Amino acid sequence: MQQKKQTLILGIETSCDETAAAVVADGSHTLSSIISSQVELHARFGGVVPEIASRQHLLLINSLIDDALTQAGLKFSDLHAIAVSHGPGLVGALLIGVATAKALAYALNLPLVAVNHLEAHLYANYLSGAPREYPAVILIVSGGHTELLLLKAPGELTPLGCTLDDAAGEAYDKVARVLDLGYPGGPLIDKLAREGNPAAIDFPRAWLNNGLETSYNFSFSGLKTAVINHLYHARRRGEDINIPDIVASFQEALVDVLVEKTVTAAAAYSAKTVLIAGGVAANSRLRAHLSDRLQKDLPAVKLHFPPLELCTDNAAMIAAAAYPHFCAGNFARLDLNARPNLNLCS
Repeated sequence: MQQKKQTLILGIETSCDETAAAVVADGSHTLSSIISSQVELHARFGGVVPEIASRQHLLLINSLIDDALTQAGLKFSDLHAIAVSHGPGLVGALLIGVATAKALAYALNLPLVAVNHLEAHLYANYLSGAPREYPAVILIVSGGHTELLLLKAPGELTPLGCTLDDAAGEAYDKVARVLDLGYPGGPLIDKLAREGNPAAIDFPRAWLNNGLETSYNFSFSGLKTAVINHLYHARRRGEDINIPDIVASFQEALVDVLVEKTVTAAAAYSAKTVLIAGGVAANSRLRAHLSDRLQKDLPAVKLHFPPLELCTDNAAMIAAAAYPHFCAGNFARLDLNARPNLNLCS
């Protein structure tokens, strides 16, 4: 019996401050994944500088693609499609990846697949063995996005809620900046919070519920402001500032809201699985708290977090997300443009 030939897709990711290229077979087997982070370049500015990010993508993208092919043991002629994140993200950064992908697709006469960066985060779970059981509730939580979604069946993705202001990762970065902890704030606060008391300060939780109606939207701007006000008044009163207690209490308030809304949605929609994705999915408190709550309240629901290397932006998830589009013949034209404000289900 003749063995089915694998579909090999080259993925390209340049939506923010990671330059990445990867080759994935059949949407589920990572043959190579190369990521170059720009964290050190942007750390002294306390956040990502778009112009610097774009310039770095331009310097690195071609060599990373070569490295991805070499690591996979492949040549350009072995590929079946080129996939690229075309939004959301920083417009200049996205344009580097989109232009590179279009040039490759044209030169190699291969299909071009445009991938929604947020949808791709979902596929990081499937690259790491998440069960494909539906319905699934998905929490995407990162520096730029906080989204709660329902996946009723393959391809049937419905938004339940999103952030109305600051995303969770953005709140981490802003609180870390106020406390002079450095950038990126998420890993630094997560580590420091282990030394503090999460009940030391009663920071607010924005539930956004309207009477008996549950809201799945998020708001973290008020929490960030509450931390800033706490610091201001403590300094005015000449009080000692216990930074571990502050960040532990901040993190507990933020994680409480993420967990409560995710568990409520899982119960309301009879979810069989809960999938977490995005950079903040690496947070140890989120992982522990959500696991405990589901085990207590919904023990039949399966929880899956991607491994740490797939939580942040990467190109393997882009190639994996492109596979069902490739199978459906959903190809982009060569006039594809970057869409920095792309919605999840548009």
